[in-house]
Amino acid sequence: MTDNPKLFYQENLNSLQKEALKLREKSRRISVFRFLVFIVTVALIYIFFDSYQEILIVLFIGIPLFVFFVFKYLDNQREQKIVDAKIDINKTEIDVLEHKFHNLEDGKEFTNPLHYYSNDVDLFGKGSFFQYINRTTTINGKQKLASILTENNFSNIKIKQKALQELSKKVYWRQHFSALASLVKVENSPTNILNWLTNYNIRFDTKFSKIPHLFSLISSVLIIFVSFGILSLSYITIWFFLGLFITGRYLKKTSKVYEETDKIRDTIKQYQPLLQQIEVEKFEADMLVEKQKIIESANEKASIIFKKFIKILDAFDQRNNIIIAVVGNALFLREIRNAYKTERWLCDYKSVIEKWFAVVAFFDGYNSLSNVCFNHPDFVFPQISEENYIIKSQNLGHPLLQSNKRIDNDFTIEKSNFHIVTGANMAGKSTFLRTVSLSIVMANCGLPVCADIFLYKPIKLITSMRTVDSLTKDESYFYAELKRLKFIIEQLKVENYFVILDEILKGTNSKDKAIGSKQFLEKLNKTESTGIIATHDVSLCDLENDLPSVQNYFFEAEIKNDELYFDYKLKKGICKNMNASFLLKQMKIVD
Repeated sequence: MTDNPKLFYQENLNSLQKEALKLREKSRRISVFRFLVFIVTVALIYIFFDSYQEILIVLFIGIPLFVFFVFKYLDNQREQKIVDAKIDINKTEIDVLEHKFHNLEDGKEFTNPLHYYSNDVDLFGKGSFFQYINRTTTINGKQKLASILTENNFSNIKIKQKALQELSKKVYWRQHFSALASLVKVENSPTNILNWLTNYNIRFDTKFSKIPHLFSLISSVLIIFVSFGILSLSYITIWFFLGLFITGRYLKKTSKVYEETDKIRDTIKQYQPLLQQIEVEKFEADMLVEKQKIIESANEKASIIFKKFIKILDAFDQRNNIIIAVVGNALFLREIRNAYKTERWLCDYKSVIEKWFAVVAFFDGYNSLSNVCFNHPDFVFPQISEENYIIKSQNLGHPLLQSNKRIDNDFTIEKSNFHIVTGANMAGKSTFLRTVSLSIVMANCGLPVCADIFLYKPIKLITSMRTVDSLTKDESYFYAELKRLKFIIEQLKVENYFVILDEILKGTNSKDKAIGSKQFLEKLNKTESTGIIATHDVSLCDLENDLPSVQNYFFEAEIKNDELYFDYKLKKGICKNMNASFLLKQMKIVD
């Protein structure tokens, strides 16, 4: 793992740009050769126009050579698209490292105010953690990444860490994986396909496997007999129209099969090379090896099975070619044959295709997470602790803040303890709460956190920091906040959580708020939960004298040279300076 990811991306970008120039030049050369072959072939046909044998020789050489250059050109174009996609990937990484990431997908569709913490810690939306780390290229991969961030699951952290550490080193593999996925634009998600497969009704049973073969065999015999003059042309003509009649008889069914399966073709084409990439790579981490085995559990590798299905769908698509459609259906019942093959594939593999889709989504999601590891070699993987500390950290900082602007803090909290954090407005309380919250989320996902040292006893997270009222449900802000606090208490009855609260009971008067906040914190203390509560109400700090598990911390604001100054450092004790009156005077709102 490099200590300078930006330099790596820049060097890789320079190399890819040179490769792209070579590929474009190669495309131009192939185009010229292809054009020359065409011109020479046409010229020779003209020269030998009166000689049947020479024309056959020219066509025998010219057509295959022309086709060769056509396929060579297409292969080169595909390679060029992959390189162009990698160029975009490296440009994006450089921009993100410069904190230019607000144009990326923000995952706002995953926002859920009722979730344990996601709405409070800027997990989704503009400028969110998701927007910062998301590099997924498939629909289900994006959903998988969102699921990992919100599942609140602290099991197997060391196993997750090993998987991410290994993937983070496979930069070229990850970029190639993403580049391949970006080549095909998909409208139908694998979830929609799986729902469609579940409800799909077979239209062609097994008898249709033999009819096209038998019909094709008879057609071949008739063609041979007519060619040698054994039978007259009328026999094959009658047979020709019989084939068209049979095809027409089942046209409604075959068209239905084609229309429905054509919708999934792009998704299958996107996933096939991704499955192949996973199959051919060598993994060592247990989690990665386990996922790889899932797509190798069938008689053939999943990518080969998908490739065969793509060929079936492509052959089916030839029904739009009038010559192939008429001749192929009249003599070989091509339409019925392809419809049957398509449905046979669906029957054979619909039970395992969900697992294969899930494996691709897993690697797509984990590629984004491992990219965080690569981009931040200064972050540290949490050490799982058996001590009484839930968190014991040095220089803990917010992962989305630039290192040259970020103020880090040492932070330690023992199990079943609560920290009351006071401080003036803008002094750093809310940022600190989100820093601790995100560090727990990242640790539980197996990610490194923004710290020099991070000892951690795994725990689930629950927060109340950004309560939203609901006009549609006719709920006041205060009632919505009460519901949130009740939700927290109910969850604490089931298991322990790390609780983070920011200025609770804002929807009531100061005296009532102070009494209620004190009672709620006493209630939390009885649950033996652990956490932090930020407040402007310094009277709540008296609980430190009554409850041994409660400790007071603060962020200070100072006035220097008639200017408000913040050092954003967490200190032991109670905040003494509040800044509302000073700001009112500075902004000339009051005298």
